[in-house]
Amino acid sequence: QVQLVESGGGLVQPGGSLRLSCAASGGTFAPYMGWFRQAPGKEREFVAGISWNGGVYYADYVKGRFTISKDNARNTVYLQMNSLKPEDTAVYYCNAAARTYNSISSYSRSGGGYWGQGTQVTVSS
Repeated sequence: QVQLVESGGGLVQPGGSLRLSCAASGGTFAPYMGWFRQAPGKEREFVAGISWNGGVYYADYVKGRFTISKDNARNTVYLQMNSLKPEDTAVYYCNAAARTYNSISSYSRSGGGYWGQGTQVTVSS
């Protein structure tokens, strides 16, 4: 089984930046990994995903502001978040797919496989 541990969340002012990290252990690198988030009173939603060969896919509301990347040597996926807005406030969860999908966009619809425990991001002045 795969273990995922997120870090890097915290409190930041609007317009600020944070970098989230997701360290994976207990298995090989998944075909897809990604970040999802859940705000109070809302369902979990997709933020960004990355494939085993480095392809990336973003939700429309974070394009141009967030960047997903990975370091295979450290078994770690990152999410660089810039120009943060109050509506970005949520618990951010790392996900690792347990199977292949037809495309990264298919993966983004629900994620699956393994989930981290989440890290809180709060954007407020």
